[in-house]
Amino acid sequence: MLSALEVLTIVVVGLMVGVEFSVSFVINPILNGLPDDSTQRGRAHGGRMLGAVMPFWYIGSLVLSAVWAITGWHRPGTGLVVVAAALLIVSVIMSLLLLVPINNRSKTWTVENRPEDWKEQMNRWDRFHYVRIAVIVAAFALLAAALA
Repeated sequence: MLSALEVLTIVVVGLMVGVEFSVSFVINPILNGLPDDSTQRGRAHGGRMLGAVMPFWYIGSLVLSAVWAITGWHRPGTGLVVVAAALLIVSVIMSLLLLVPINNRSKTWTVENRPEDWKEQMNRWDRFHYVRIAVIVAAFALLAAALA
């Protein structure tokens, strides 16, 4: 049973890392190459779509990691799982304090009501997102190492 939990946790966290990586390094560069109106509309739509899903994914990843740490407490590698869970906590805190407030504003913007500094706000979100990606990649690597 624990092996299935370990694999499930790694798959869920790995998919989350892949989605977040693709947002920063594939989707946003594509959107940023479009005219401003299309860029802003695409990012607002992405913010609404992913903003509805990602909270469950982040919390789910954290819960799976915590359950793995608790149920596998006696096994080698548990320390790595605990550190990975701590990093996932950091990613949730970062999300709530830094990224979600910007996303909540930007997902309501239209071409007519967007603020003058909308690009600067998107750039700030991108910078915070790069740091969050580094944190969840580290968590993913630790989970994979714990399984090995």
